[in-house]
Amino acid sequence: MASSNKRVALVCDTAGYVGPALARQFAQRGHNLVVGSPSNELVAELKALGAEVEVVENARNLANIESAPALVKAGLDYYGRIDAAVAFSGDIVPGKFMDSSLEDLQKIVKGCLEGPYNFLKAAASPMIEQRSGQIVLITSAAGARVAKGVALYSSVRAGATHMAKNLAAEIASTGVQVNALGTNWMDFPEFHEAVGTNDPEVRKAFEQRIPMKRMGTMEEFAAFAMAFLDGSSGFTTGQFVAYAGGWA
Repeated sequence: MASSNKRVALVCDTAGYVGPALARQFAQRGHNLVVGSPSNELVAELKALGAEVEVVENARNLANIESAPALVKAGLDYYGRIDAAVAFSGDIVPGKFMDSSLEDLQKIVKGCLEGPYNFLKAAASPMIEQRSGQIVLITSAAGARVAKGVALYSSVRAGATHMAKNLAAEIASTGVQVNALGTNWMDFPEFHEAVGTNDPEVRKAFEQRIPMKRMGTMEEFAAFAMAFLDGSSGFTTGQFVAYAGGWA
């Protein structure tokens, strides 16, 4: 077991989306890390920033009931505690309600609701026992309003957000914080592939729908998330904040 007074942060997936940026923020703020599926380059970068890094492979799919417990166990086995945990899950699935099928709904529920459920259960358990900890579930700003063209996706994302808020209320007296952050209009490959914004003209049209008239970056979102994760603020729980350039 590692011996250190540093806080320990768990980032469930550092293979893409905001995972690498979150891991860098934690390392820069003096945390040791448990990270899922990082590149070798990212691990080297985090170690150069002074962090110890425990790597967990093949646990990106939080809908797999074994993934979240494996990540948490790795952190507990190596460090003896986890002080912060953050996860995102599920694909962006566009589509109108009347064009959808039960199979479409089941697919979204699997990735966007069962995955968060597995993560929240696994991360909260040791934090409740230690009577401290910070959990952030990254959902979607689409779950905060009616979102044309992503009916099932936005509905299920809203469910995940509400699940996090319910957990927060349930365990608030233990000192464990649980909050949800919801993004939209973020500049990352999977979003572009889902909505076609790899095409510059399509992207320009999409950006006109954003009050700030641009997409958000992974680096600025990761920096924002730290207020809920780095231990500097201990009196906020059960909240949802949309990170979508004023769209929600």
